Amino acid sequence: MGDYMVEIGIIHKKLRENIGKERYLHSIRVMDTAKELASFYNCDINKAELAGLLHDCGKIQDKGLLLKMIKDFGIILDNIMEKNINLVHGPLGAEIVKRVYNIHDTDIINAIKFHTTGRPNMSLLEKIIYIADYIEPEREFDGLEKIRKLAFNNLDKAILHAMNNTIKYVIDKGVLLHIDTVKARNYFLSVVK
Repeated sequence: MGDYMVEIGIIHKKLRENIGKERYLHSIRVMDTAKELASFYNCDINKAELAGLLHDCGKIQDKGLLLKMIKDFGIILDNIMEKNINLVHGPLGAEIVKRVYNIHDTDIINAIKFHTTGRPNMSLLEKIIYIADYIEPEREFDGLEKIRKLAFNNLDKAILHAMNNTIKYVIDKGVLLHIDTVKARNYFLSVVK
């Protein structure tokens, strides 16, 4: 555990330098929420801490650097990501976690990769990071308190409600909805009781 604490300190420093103060503070809140959910659902707290902290490490503000990293890391953008570049921060973050932070845990990588779109058959850690990002304490919008309560009662139902809200928001904005979100929503709709 001692090595982990030293490593997490280095990760904090590097992350804050790379994503800026505001995004870093958001990441801390997601990390804390993820740890709380992980404890509640008996998920690995260390993994939840790392995935929550690093979930937005792919949010690169400099568009030139973003495009260079996408190319250098060999990330293939689908037609939706090409038109809505904001969605690429999940897959890019998954690559950054491997290449920059030297984290190769598949569950952590997938939690970061799919934290924006979701997907069918998400692992417990993936679900925790998805919903922790959605309900972190500084977020405020209609219906959020209901989802916060659901998150500690029925995680799948909380995710379904979050996805429904996200889909409505994306439709209202008039931007493309990623197919992974549609598939994830249909999956959760079929399993939620």
